[in-house]
Amino acid sequence: MKIYAAIDLFKGQVVRLRQGKIEEMTVYSSDPVKTALFWQEQGADGLHIVDLQGAFEGKPQHLALLEKIAQVVTLPIQFGGGLRTEEQALKAIEKGAQRVIIGSRLVTDPEFLDNLSKKLGSEKIVAALDTKNGEVQVEGWKKSSGYTVENFIKWIKQKGVGFLLYTNIQTDGTLNGPDIKGTQAVVKMSSLPVFASGGIGCDKDLEELQKIKDLYGAILGRSLYEGKISLVVKKKKD
Repeated sequence: MKIYAAIDLFKGQVVRLRQGKIEEMTVYSSDPVKTALFWQEQGADGLHIVDLQGAFEGKPQHLALLEKIAQVVTLPIQFGGGLRTEEQALKAIEKGAQRVIIGSRLVTDPEFLDNLSKKLGSEKIVAALDTKNGEVQVEGWKKSSGYTVENFIKWIKQKGVGFLLYTNIQTDGTLNGPDIKGTQAVVKMSSLPVFASGGIGCDKDLEELQKIKDLYGAILGRSLYEGKISLVVKKKKD
């Protein structure tokens, strides 16, 4: 199972939110480039960079910072947050991302995904499956898309997507444990590689995720920044 370190950006700083709420923000660093280098040195398999400000404002705000990070690390980067146009997604790839994470636009404009897949290739697209009470959320996790998880996965199978990113919003940033049952269900329903995200708070949580057959990877955020999980220790165990 791949381990990606999360770097959430807001106004040039590395932050974490609790359950996607902007009013529950913790700032962990004012130097995202240094943070990216640190997680690379610690042994992360990749970086999961989210432009939170871009997600809330509807267009990316940290592409220049993405480029700076990509210039100094060798890890694969997946980047998302506010990518609502083909131009923005293509620009993120141009700035150094290996994959783009697409959320809201997936469901608000299905043709967008078809066109983007033709230009980039499905292997460069991660579909964000952000859920709350069994429904897929959009627009910075503030609005229901009208899709259930099952219906979304059935629909996305027909589209040009390479990866799924499953996040249960109610567990995100809580350190209270990931949604194991939900993750199992998503992996079972989907033929795509799946990243698990949200609530991963300790080594035991990782061990439980590793038991899920065919789970591709996990995104670690607050648990890394607060020292609940050590990538160095984890890699030694592997």
